[in-house]
Amino acid sequence: MVKAVTVLTSSEGVCGTVYFTQEGDDPTTVTGTLSGLKPGLHGFHVHALGDTTNGCMSTGPHFNPGSKEHGAPEDENRHAGDLGNITVGEDGTASFTIVDSQIPLCGPHSIIGRAVVVHADPDDLGKGNVNLR
Repeated sequence: MVKAVTVLTSSEGVCGTVYFTQEGDDPTTVTGTLSGLKPGLHGFHVHALGDTTNGCMSTGPHFNPGSKEHGAPEDENRHAGDLGNITVGEDGTASFTIVDSQIPLCGPHSIIGRAVVVHADPDDLGKGNVNLR
């Protein structure tokens, strides 16, 4: 089993921990708890770079080793890093579990060392609908 963890913090008070586990060639399981976010949907992605010195601006695009289009987690044609939206409750917290086969923890397309980003706004999931609140 391979495991990884990322600790998320921001100057706006958002914080939390996200855990990644993968057994052999099985899909990766992502579990997390976040707080300090506004209620509603928030895009959740693995970005190409691990550089967070300038926030989301320095993390590069969504991780996309297959050169695919932006999409939803259930879409066959999507960036590997497109993990959809997490739902934040009225208390500003979110707990979630995601199981995904496109974000391995080892091998040539490993996500280890890449940035995990929770966006302020919902992800349109490649559908062009930005009114997902």
